[in-house]
Amino acid sequence: MSIRSRDRLGGRAAIVGIGATEFSKDSGRSELKLAVEAVGAALEDAGLAPDDVDGLVTFTMDTNPEITVAQAAGMGELSFFSRVHYGGGAACATVQQAALAVATGVAEVVVCYRAFNERSGRRFGSGVQRREPSAEGAALGWALPFGLLTPASWVAMAAQRYLHTYGLAPEVFGHVAVMDRKYAATNPAAYFHGKPITLEDHAASRWIVEPLRLLDCCQETDGAQAFVVTSAERARDLRHPPAVIAAAAQGAGRAQEQMTSFYRDDLTGLPEMGVVAKQLWRTSGLAPADIDVGILYDHFTPFVLMQLEEFGFCGPGEAADFVAGERLPLNTHGGQLGEAYLHGMNGIAEGVRQVRGTSVNQIPGAARTLVTAGTGVPTSGLILGSDG
Repeated sequence: MSIRSRDRLGGRAAIVGIGATEFSKDSGRSELKLAVEAVGAALEDAGLAPDDVDGLVTFTMDTNPEITVAQAAGMGELSFFSRVHYGGGAACATVQQAALAVATGVAEVVVCYRAFNERSGRRFGSGVQRREPSAEGAALGWALPFGLLTPASWVAMAAQRYLHTYGLAPEVFGHVAVMDRKYAATNPAAYFHGKPITLEDHAASRWIVEPLRLLDCCQETDGAQAFVVTSAERARDLRHPPAVIAAAAQGAGRAQEQMTSFYRDDLTGLPEMGVVAKQLWRTSGLAPADIDVGILYDHFTPFVLMQLEEFGFCGPGEAADFVAGERLPLNTHGGQLGEAYLHGMNGIAEGVRQVRGTSVNQIPGAARTLVTAGTGVPTSGLILGSDG
């Protein structure tokens, strides 16, 4: 896709199956077993068999090799396999890669997956423990010696600048946390099912790195999520109404780093998501007013506000009021703060459910969902729509 013109991918592929394990704090099994369980559930949901699959896509960070997953899940020959970099920024791009393969005839049925024991195993929240010398790691060398060791500390820098620029207080981030937990409270799959919070609860939670409190930070979760992607034509004959991929995009901004892009001219936005937004609107022909549900990557609450502004749902510094006014249903599964942290893959599943009409927090008449991937890193996004 060119950043300067509309691409031809929209409408040619669809998500036809979704599957997940339970979301827990201690899965008690290997990441490979989690991956195979989710892949099997996604294929069952689609009404397809392992032998139907000829492509696989996952994250560079995933520990499960494509050929190992294929063997363990009972698949046969593969004609396409791909991995996407940059942590949570890869989520929607896995679906984009699958759609590109399907649209060009490189593969017919592609499964996207992500599995990890991110709570009982390696915890991203524990920060950088050791880093091999590399060009990619050089940017961190300007932050780590000064104590910026964790994702929360990296996001806190941008969040503090956002508050300063617009004359806001940290309490504005609470609107995102309260919204996510409201939906999680009615979602049986969510870790915080039955546990809504108030703005007072948010303000009373302990500081992690000012201006971020505990309730501004997403969970750490064990689990896996998978999707099945095929052509829009084939999708019409399968088990569930397809979630057609109306547009898919990746984006990296100028002076882009991984979570530490502190040397840009402005720290109050997410330029990489702005690149994604321009491409999604251009390709789909849609605008913010056309979106029925937003599933926005929420590893930290401030970046949800910045995403709303990058996509044009509201003006700079206005997103907290936008969320407080519930002007758009957001993260109806509970998000990564309320349901689970699956690197954004569980958000894609919720986008599919909203289009199908099967979400536990179904928005009446939802026909188009916007889904975004990780923020602060090179990222990706999707617009999913009903067939017709």
